[in-house]
Amino acid sequence: MISTIQPLGDIKKVGQKEEKKRSSDPVQAEYDDGLEFLKEKDLTLAAVAFHNVLRAYEEKKHQDGIANASNQLGHVCLEKGDFAKAQDHYQRAWDICDRFDDPMSLMALSMQLVTVHRGLNDSAAALALSLDMLDTHNLNNNPQGSVATLETIADIYLATGEKLNAADTYRTIASIHNNFNHKNIAEKFIVRAVELEAEAAE
Repeated sequence: MISTIQPLGDIKKVGQKEEKKRSSDPVQAEYDDGLEFLKEKDLTLAAVAFHNVLRAYEEKKHQDGIANASNQLGHVCLEKGDFAKAQDHYQRAWDICDRFDDPMSLMALSMQLVTVHRGLNDSAAALALSLDMLDTHNLNNNPQGSVATLETIADIYLATGEKLNAADTYRTIASIHNNFNHKNIAEKFIVRAVELEAEAAE
């Protein structure tokens, strides 16, 4: 007979966190601490941890480590609303990933940089980067990524008052949903497009 009683050792007190095994590598351990601080929105401690990690990797000339630490520092700055510093950190990570031809990391960084450019009120840069991302999603036959990027593009157009361009973008999103028989979702985007076209004609 199989027992369904939970072993006593598996029972934790309410609110007790599961202890994670700490890395024996002090740099990795500090990186993990930084991730935890960032998750808990303790941005000061997260920044200190990732700066220490960055310095350690710079001394070792460890490019992957520098890219990862820079990326995390970008996240910290983004959380603080310091878009200019976030851009510097993300750009450093981008340069390394570009040099090592890492398209997945570049795509993730692109999404962060779009947020940064929008935060800096540089809609042209945000739009250019979003259109590059859209090309990549189309080349990789990734409709989900295409739709998400098109929604960002529509948001950028709306923020700059370009209602007709936003409407065209919504119609493109609707056509992708139609291709997958998502008729109800497609209809919502068509309705939004028609509303914007009417507003633009006023």
